[in-house]
Amino acid sequence: MKLTSYSNFALRSLQLAAIRHPGLTRVEEVARAHGLSHAHITKIVHELGKAGFVETVRGRNGGFRLARPADQISVGDIIRWTEGPVELVECFNPSTNTCPLIGVCHLSAKLREATNAFLAVLDGVTIADIAHNKSVLLGRFETAMAEPSADPHLSAAV
Repeated sequence: MKLTSYSNFALRSLQLAAIRHPGLTRVEEVARAHGLSHAHITKIVHELGKAGFVETVRGRNGGFRLARPADQISVGDIIRWTEGPVELVECFNPSTNTCPLIGVCHLSAKLREATNAFLAVLDGVTIADIAHNKSVLLGRFETAMAEPSADPHLSAAV
């Protein structure tokens, strides 16, 4: 199983927001810290805001912060939101399934079991959990943010 970069970047954005809480985090900080596109992180943060995971503040001193406590946002919730239905094989989706083995295949049952176990583990992990070593993470973020960036848009405001 492989998660999209969208999921990874959404989680990284939330992680930095949790570390900075209750202060604001700027899109450019996430982009610089992870060597990512400012435009891509802007889109992710905008979508996180529409979904109610973050609160965004516009303007020169703007940014984003968690919309609810970090211990109330599970990584599983974020993965379900970013990935949509996790369908490892076509038979997981009854509307598009063309597999003739549906109902008799033991592989699909085990893959569904594995998917459910994967998500159950992530449901037990919160944004607070992935940000608990705040001082170490913040030190790494600050080091990464201090390095020059190749993206000219990183100096733009949120």
